[in-house]
Amino acid sequence: MVLEFGMGVDVHGLDGTKAACRAVSDAIRHSSLPLFADARAKGGKMLVAVTVGVPDPASVDVERVRKELPHGEVTVTPVAGGLRVPGSDTLIACASITVSIEYPDGKG
Repeated sequence: MVLEFGMGVDVHGLDGTKAACRAVSDAIRHSSLPLFADARAKGGKMLVAVTVGVPDPASVDVERVRKELPHGEVTVTPVAGGLRVPGSDTLIACASITVSIEYPDGKG
């Protein structure tokens, strides 16, 4: 139903989790999804799938990233990507967020 993208930067520290949280926040910052109130009223479950690209995926604290999203059943998957800026202590993360609705009877 919804696909959002964002970018986050840790300017001084090479913290993949901080950059990932900022990328997720950037992706959802300008979103308003009023259609989900109707989906909840029909018994739908909001599923939120986050993929975040960082140079060192194992360094990402997925629970901290998950807390950036206020609603839904959230899964966070760190993958190799993003950018470690050469010659600096700056790291950039990119996030993709997909939101969908699952209905108990398979109908919307």
